[in-house]
Order: sequence, then structure tokens, then C-alpha cells
Amino acid sequence: MNEASLELLSLLDIEQLELNLFRGIGTGGETSTRIFGGHVIAQALAAAYQTVEERSCHSLHAYFVRPGNPVVPVVYQVDRTRDGNSFTTRRILAIQNGKQILTMSASFHVNEDGFHHQHEMPHVQGPEGLLERAELRASVAEQFSEESRLQFMRQRPIEVREIAPRDFFDPPSTSDLNHLWFRVPAASLADTKLQQCLLAYASDLNLLGSALRPHGITWFQNTIMTASLDHAMWFHAPVQFDQWHLYSMDSPFSGGARGFNRGSVYACDGTLVASVAQEGLIRKYRPKTP
Repeated sequence: MNEASLELLSLLDIEQLELNLFRGIGTGGETSTRIFGGHVIAQALAAAYQTVEERSCHSLHAYFVRPGNPVVPVVYQVDRTRDGNSFTTRRILAIQNGKQILTMSASFHVNEDGFHHQHEMPHVQGPEGLLERAELRASVAEQFSEESRLQFMRQRPIEVREIAPRDFFDPPSTSDLNHLWFRVPAASLADTKLQQCLLAYASDLNLLGSALRPHGITWFQNTIMTASLDHAMWFHAPVQFDQWHLYSMDSPFSGGARGFNRGSVYACDGTLVASVAQEGLIRKYRPKTP
């Protein structure tokens, strides 16, 4: 089993410091230079879950306030906003060095029956036969410096297989439609709450890249600065994230140095398990004047 996947489970097992106060480790996971946005969202949700009983998260709304330092622990302060008959609301602050790096609200709901409909899962190639993320990266690793290559090729916790991977350095302009399969093998060890936290973590993967596709740019060209600004997620059905899930994404709009992106997460049987929306910064690097 992927050691990075097991490490991710341990990163989401956050420590309780005091009533409504928790601490998580920032290092590990997708990045080593700054805390991955999905990492903070997942830990914030894990903190909220420690104050909620017998209810499941149905939605969360987060704002990224500052970049996180991966070598500094993150403190999560949970405000018990409301405990109603059917819904529970929590507000979570993620804090480093006395400053907020993320604010998030999450709502939890009792299990209820109701009317049901959903959009069908897109008809796309299955994960079998697609190259894994590590294989794609290995094919171009020699184009990086030795130091950058170690970061580029480090083991990551989420297994990703893109349906139409782009050239890392010189991609053509293409549709904003963006499909990939992903899973966390170690999720077979996770309970229902942790399954949601893992999917929340993974939902920040490749989403902002949807807004880059029509413009023929990638992060590896060093011509743009990008950052997630906010992140919203709705859970529709139980998650079993050790199984493959399709992440179907698009970007209806970009402009004003921002890109808007949407995502739908489907289980292999076609069940829509979650929906995602995010706006991100996409800023051109400005050449320095002499």
C-alpha cells in the first residue's frame, strides 16, 4: 500500500488540545513548500467532526486567507454555531503563528429520506489502461534540476489517472473539460467521517487547472502565479474512497486574474457523491523593470 496514503490518514488524525481546540501537522501530502489547500480543508473538517455526533457533513464553504507554512503546526478553533433538530453548523478557523490561514463553515445533517435525481456520469474512458500520475511525471523528470526533480517525483497520497493529460511545458489550448480518476487505497481503513475528509482533501487536486486549459498554460512554465481563493463542497452520498472515483471538472469563466471552476465526483457505479466549486487566482507574472 502507498506509504503516502497511510501518512495522509495519520495527518487527518488531529490532536485535541482543549475543548473546541485542535492541532494538525502541516507537512507531508501533496506539497512540501506550502500546505496544500485540500490538506487544511480536510483537517478543518476533521476538527469539526470531533464536535458533532450522529450527523454527516453535507456542505462546507472555505476561504483561503494566507498560505500555510508546512513546517509549522496548524491550530483549528471550532465554534459550535448551532445544534438544531436536523442540522448542525460549525465555524472553523485554521491558525498559524496567531494568524488565520483559512476560515470555513460546515453544516451537518441527520440522515433523511427524500426525493432523488442526479445528472448522469459522463461517458469517459475508465481508469484501466490510463497512466498513473507518477508514470507521467517520470517521463519528463529529466527536464528538471536535481533539486526540483526530487519534489516533482516525491510519492503522493492520491492515486490519479488523467483521461487527457496535458504536456507539462507546452500544452495546446484545449477545452476546459477536465476528467480524471482518483482514489486513496488506504481509505479502506477509514470510517465514514474520514472518507469524507479524504475526498475533501483530494477535491482540490487539478481543479484550478481547468481554467488554465483554454489558454495553453500550466504551472510548470513559470509564467503565472496561481492560488486557490475559496472552496465549496457538497456531499450527496456516502464515499468509499479506496475505490476509483471520476472527477469531472470544467471552468465556465476566467477573467480579472481569477478562474472559476466546478467539479462533480462520481463513484464507479455512476452515483454522484459530491459537487465542488472553487475560484482561484490566475495572475500573469509581470516582468521586473530595470
